[in-house]
Amino acid sequence: MPLILAVPGHATTEPPATPRADCGPGSDPETGLQGRVSVADVSSGRAYRGYRCNTEMRGHFGASGNEGGSGGYKVFRYVDHAGHECAFYDSTLLFPVNVVAADVPGVFVLDMTDPAHPVRTANLVTPAMLSPHESLSFNAARGLLAAGMGNPLTYPGVVDIYDASTDCRHPVLKSSTPMGLLGHEGNFTPDGNTLWISNANNGPGTLTAIDVSKPALPRMLLTMTGIGVHGMNVSDDGDRLYYADLKDKGLTILDTTQIQNRTPKPQVPVVSHLTWDTVSIPQNAIPFTRAGHPYLVEVDEFSRQLSSGTVGPPVGAARIIDIADDAHPSVVSDLRLEVNLAENFDTVKGDAGATHFLQGYTAHYCAVPSRVDPTIVACSFIPSGLRVFDIRDPYHPTEIAYFNMPVKTLRGTTSYAMSAAAFAPERREIWYSDGNSGFYNIHVTNDVWP
Repeated sequence: MPLILAVPGHATTEPPATPRADCGPGSDPETGLQGRVSVADVSSGRAYRGYRCNTEMRGHFGASGNEGGSGGYKVFRYVDHAGHECAFYDSTLLFPVNVVAADVPGVFVLDMTDPAHPVRTANLVTPAMLSPHESLSFNAARGLLAAGMGNPLTYPGVVDIYDASTDCRHPVLKSSTPMGLLGHEGNFTPDGNTLWISNANNGPGTLTAIDVSKPALPRMLLTMTGIGVHGMNVSDDGDRLYYADLKDKGLTILDTTQIQNRTPKPQVPVVSHLTWDTVSIPQNAIPFTRAGHPYLVEVDEFSRQLSSGTVGPPVGAARIIDIADDAHPSVVSDLRLEVNLAENFDTVKGDAGATHFLQGYTAHYCAVPSRVDPTIVACSFIPSGLRVFDIRDPYHPTEIAYFNMPVKTLRGTTSYAMSAAAFAPERREIWYSDGNSGFYNIHVTNDVWP
């Protein structure tokens, strides 16, 4: 989530909303537009029941009404070498403002032995864990949890690395060093040997590669400057980095082969760049394959008008991108709600969730349960809560479930669903956090999860 951005205006061809979910038994669905929490629902008290479609709350942790002090941007699930099951999530949306709102600051560690009753076993409060912004990263292959100190603009990128592999309930600090240069976002390579940290300025931005093969002795491999890297992910072989481009507004693919191979004086050339009509603030891109065919789920945060201090169309939302030819990627479908459409803006603009300039009826993060043949993608749509889409046909996604629990805050009644989700597919569970009300374990019901 960057603090300021400006996007040049141009004619926009807006895709339609993704087909609505068909809500089965036990649901308590939305009363109007897809994704809306209306003034009427708040006034009548209907909003306080929440909105559920093919979902139920299985577990919850955290206080409600904390105005961003209860949840953050990332949630991870891990089962350690001893069989302990844990959740990790950041609790500080905007340091230091939300530290005041939080009951306890830092990155939360939850024991999920009983998924219905999460138990907090640790708070990580080293510098980067107090203010990771969107950089909290986890590598399951090695059990490493890391972050680079950041905020919506930047902070000195102190990088903290923890080892959770032995007992995830009590991660062990391995190092805390100023390796990230400037912090905001970050991610591991799938092998867990390289950590990438970015600074999201759309001017003199930085992207830093750090060798973490020895977590106690990280070393900087490369820093690129003058680019606008927001969120990023790396291909399974480590040879491609897909990043949300704030400077050139869209998706940029880098060739990171020489970083992966530890080539001296590495070069990182651009493979391609892609943009789209409704681009707002590119947030992240997640690689996956379907029947062996490679795609990305890319999500834009907020709307293009954010830079002027207002929330309005066009809303970037999310999309699926074909990268079979990564020199020529192409958008094949979109993920968006009825409340995201320009035609409905005048209808919804008085709603509590639509009026805050760091919120609005927009999107923030998406995540998939697996990079290989995922059947669903879960996305945080801020005041519209957690939305779940069937992506078995990447060209024709459909919504299959949602969960939205607005709470009363000083700004009004609204949700603040900003996090990338984690998954327990064997139990049909999706874990996410809401900045206003904490951590949720959501069970997908009615056999809609393919």
